[in-house]
Amino acid sequence: MRFYAISDLHVDYESNANWISKLSSFDYRSDVLLVPGDITHNLTKLSQTLEALTARFQRVLFVPGNHELWVACERSPLSSVQKFEQVRRVVIESGSSMEPFTANDVTVVPLLSWYDYSFGQPTPRLREVWSDFHACRWPDFADAPDVAAWFSTLNDTLVTPKSRTVISLSHFLPRQELIPVSSSGKRSYLAPVLGCASLDERIRALRSSIHIYGHSHVRRHLRTKDVMYLNNPLGYPDEHWLTSSRLVCVHEA
Repeated sequence: MRFYAISDLHVDYESNANWISKLSSFDYRSDVLLVPGDITHNLTKLSQTLEALTARFQRVLFVPGNHELWVACERSPLSSVQKFEQVRRVVIESGSSMEPFTANDVTVVPLLSWYDYSFGQPTPRLREVWSDFHACRWPDFADAPDVAAWFSTLNDTLVTPKSRTVISLSHFLPRQELIPVSSSGKRSYLAPVLGCASLDERIRALRSSIHIYGHSHVRRHLRTKDVMYLNNPLGYPDEHWLTSSRLVCVHEA
């Protein structure tokens, strides 16, 4: 059994949707696919994509990204919390999962998350240009740190796996060291909306040795403190020089 990873599929772009349709229908039948968010904000396309992936893999494990929780772009009266519940239903109905999965002495743990400004405080410019501030609707929460805290409580029921190998996944970055070089210079104002430092505490409490993340749209792997952090994004069509156009096998059992 092999464990593959791909993030930020963004199937609203036709070329990305075509990339998925060209995946083999036979090569991965015994394998697991990890998808850490940002497939699409559109529930119909989300369902179609997850169904296409579950038809190709033995198991598909998913966590929503920020795009999945956009509501304003669809002129929906829903809050992003309600949209999250809709996303969760779509995941279940598609045959994929947001729950821990164990096989062959390997446990995969999806972690729900949001950014909490632990990487820095957002500037007025960031609040103006970053789509989440306009496309998400959080009436029950004052700001992103409250959203992050809410998602964190949803992870509180997780039990430390007893498997030899633990793989975790989240959409958002768990460590500042993972911020792409392109975002640490002139674009450092993006740092506040990239990650959540408390995620790393959760990862280590789970004894995870591999952590898969997304969101930054830059392919990268970094080993630190006995954890391998890996991002393998498909990304937007015009940034494939930064991203990836292939699945990456992160573990084989």
